[in-house]
Amino acid sequence: MIEFSIVIYALIIGSFLNVLIYRLPLEESFFKPLRSACPNCSHQLKWYENIPVISYLFLRAKCSSCKTHISIIYPVVEILSVIIAYTLYIKLGLNTNYFVVLFLFYTLLVLSFIDFKYKAVPDYLLLIILINILFVDNIDFQALLMFTGGFVLLDFILTFYIQNIKAKITKNDELKEQTALGEGDIPIVAIIGGLLGIKLAMIAVFIASITAILPSIYNMINKDDIETPFIPFLVFGLFIAYIYDSLLLNYIGI
Repeated sequence: MIEFSIVIYALIIGSFLNVLIYRLPLEESFFKPLRSACPNCSHQLKWYENIPVISYLFLRAKCSSCKTHISIIYPVVEILSVIIAYTLYIKLGLNTNYFVVLFLFYTLLVLSFIDFKYKAVPDYLLLIILINILFVDNIDFQALLMFTGGFVLLDFILTFYIQNIKAKITKNDELKEQTALGEGDIPIVAIIGGLLGIKLAMIAVFIASITAILPSIYNMINKDDIETPFIPFLVFGLFIAYIYDSLLLNYIGI
């Protein structure tokens, strides 16, 4: 019964997270209008058109009014919300720390999809997760500071290489303004260090780097974009390392 309640709760929250992902970058209120509407024709959704995941399938991914395609992001966010909530429940049980960590990962989920679309994230969301981490049980503040400091130094070195060496070798002037890490990456790195400790944090960043390689190669081949958002991959690496902490440490013999 608890598991079923968590799934329903997560689907409802996932629907709300979609509202945040859409409205926050546009600086729109996420309370007004209360009812969601089609971004193309402004058709206000009826209650049965706003059921998480089910409505997407029922409408066949199209607006009932103008037949515009509905982004698959909506059901993906809702499904990911369920996966996060249920997996954390299995790991932590139902307690205060569960809801604190759940809020953290839900905020990171919103940040990830905003970063995917805009290649930038709101500073106040980064501040929220940094405050949130203070209330999580067993945070390693020493690892948080050490890991963050190490990445700041690494960012300086890699950015110097990109702007001053790689830009000249490739004769790409756009690289002169590019940085190795985005401004939003460092707070996420701080969260990773504090939540996981140094050893697991290194594994999380390794996972993030490996998973980020494929879209980076795709972008280079198709020349679609020279910048790949890294926050979604950092969050993915963090989640995997957090959930499978003991398994990963035992596997690599640490």
